[in-house]
Amino acid sequence: MNPTTPPAIEATGLRKAYGDNVVLDGIDLRVPRGTVFALLGPNGAGKTTTVQILSTLIRADGGEVRVAGHNVAAAPQAVRTAIGVTGQFSAVDNLITGEENMALMADLHHLPRPEGRRVIAELLERFGLVEAAKKPASAYSGGMRRRLDIAMTLVGSPEVIFLDEPTTGLDPRSRHTMWQIIRDLVDGGVTVFLTTQYLEEADQLADRIAVLNGGRIVAEGTADELKRLVPGGHVRLRFLDPAQLARAAQVLGLGLCDDEALTLQVPGDGSVHTLRALLDVLDSASVDVDSLTVHTPDLDDVFFAVTDRPEHEKVQAR
Repeated sequence: MNPTTPPAIEATGLRKAYGDNVVLDGIDLRVPRGTVFALLGPNGAGKTTTVQILSTLIRADGGEVRVAGHNVAAAPQAVRTAIGVTGQFSAVDNLITGEENMALMADLHHLPRPEGRRVIAELLERFGLVEAAKKPASAYSGGMRRRLDIAMTLVGSPEVIFLDEPTTGLDPRSRHTMWQIIRDLVDGGVTVFLTTQYLEEADQLADRIAVLNGGRIVAEGTADELKRLVPGGHVRLRFLDPAQLARAAQVLGLGLCDDEALTLQVPGDGSVHTLRALLDVLDSASVDVDSLTVHTPDLDDVFFAVTDRPEHEKVQAR
């Protein structure tokens, strides 16, 4: 990724309030092109409001926002042309067929009829909806309806897609199918801005994650960086004989020994720097380590830790 390329989404000092209720209190966002950015947060944290502002559905009270190179306030129509939005609730019309839903989107994007038919056929094939295309959308399963919803969003070939909790209510198989669809979109150069209640989803998909709480971004980084922010990480060293285990425990002067499993559990964040320093100490003492595994907290731990912090404290992963 070229660092000089303008980001797909950039927001500075974004603010929004409804009366005395401050929803967004000066947040900054930067999303590189061709990546997945996940915004997490408790219910009511402002995730949907953020998506609505970035996608021109509502106006911010303050701050500057650029999406796909366009200023949201000054050129909203240019932004709308460059984006697609799939909200929490499906935009599919259940009274008409899947194919008719797609045709309606092609008409809204003013595609010439031959091009519209081509795009619709390609998307129905891509999303596995060819057999169901002429059936009423009311007969679709939740997963099929969600696939159709995203296929409709893609009719206009958007550069940036906003997915607001796209897998809510889906069964595990449909959720995994949706994950693959999102990966394929990014492989094709699309930027995805994702909000989700499923932390595993962000862990699986996102290149970068921000946690929103109390109207502020309280933590930001990659999934691995965020996991290293909270206590509980450790490195488990395994040895081939008890003498090496005992020697390692003596040299390091810390850790939890398991004499039966021949392991030593040492606190650590799992970073390359930490692992190199740990192994250098053992190597200088002629201690042979058979293998090691790194254990870090998961995003659930991160979420609870950072959303329990005072709202003015932001944790920036490095």
